[in-house]
Amino acid sequence: MTDYKADLHMHTNYSDGVLSPEKLIDLVIKHKITLISITDHDNVSGLDEAIEYGNLNGIQVITGVEISADIDGNEIHILGYFFDHKNPVFLNFLKESRQRRIERNEKIVEKLNKLGSKINFEDLLSKIGPNSSFGRPHIAMELHDEGFVKTYYEAFFKYIGDDKAAFVKKTNPDSKEVIDIISKCRGLSFIAHPGKNIRDELLMKLIDQGLDGIEVVHPSHDKESMSYFNKVISDKFLLASGGSDFHGGIKNDSAVLGKYFITEKEVLNMKRRLFI
Repeated sequence: MTDYKADLHMHTNYSDGVLSPEKLIDLVIKHKITLISITDHDNVSGLDEAIEYGNLNGIQVITGVEISADIDGNEIHILGYFFDHKNPVFLNFLKESRQRRIERNEKIVEKLNKLGSKINFEDLLSKIGPNSSFGRPHIAMELHDEGFVKTYYEAFFKYIGDDKAAFVKKTNPDSKEVIDIISKCRGLSFIAHPGKNIRDELLMKLIDQGLDGIEVVHPSHDKESMSYFNKVISDKFLLASGGSDFHGGIKNDSAVLGKYFITEKEVLNMKRRLFI
């Protein structure tokens, strides 16, 4: 199929996206995307809703998640696909990760309050809800809404980005632990948007830990990056993934939909690896 588009990196309001799974799928239909994976941060709560609604509307939805992890002092994100999203051990693992997010973001809000922001942590936590993953983007949106910053991105550049005035480092599981638990749930693991930072020795270490593939197609990747990662995939017999990393809302990234995708060939390669 020449018009086959698979977008395997999308977010809903179960993490730091704006749309519900149903509204996201409505948008996917408009952009003529064939297959998607919803990869909310440390959260699979929206998958059943997405799979059911996708089936009713001719959109295939495969299980997905984006998990924060640490390797050699660096925070990375690992994408999981095709795993058993009802596995109780895995669900508890994700629940613990979400709790660490809450604890970290409470400290960030405390720092912002000292800098003059009027954000109330408990109110923000209540607004996000118990089934969603609490991330820095939620804080950035709140800072924008209260007028503390002029744009979503200014919140990161000035206050909550890495090493900025209100930054607090998040405690993450080790990358090997994340790769192993995805594998134990019969899934495939991919390094998300590795860009210029996750290369050479660091990338080889992840591959040695059992990484199945690399997210090659991503809005942040230029042609040089894609060429580099495709060569690693070829040399190491890995799988390729990709997607738009769509969030919506004031992140203003709607232009990525339907533009960043992989083909049926890459999806079939994943399924063959799993003997699906």
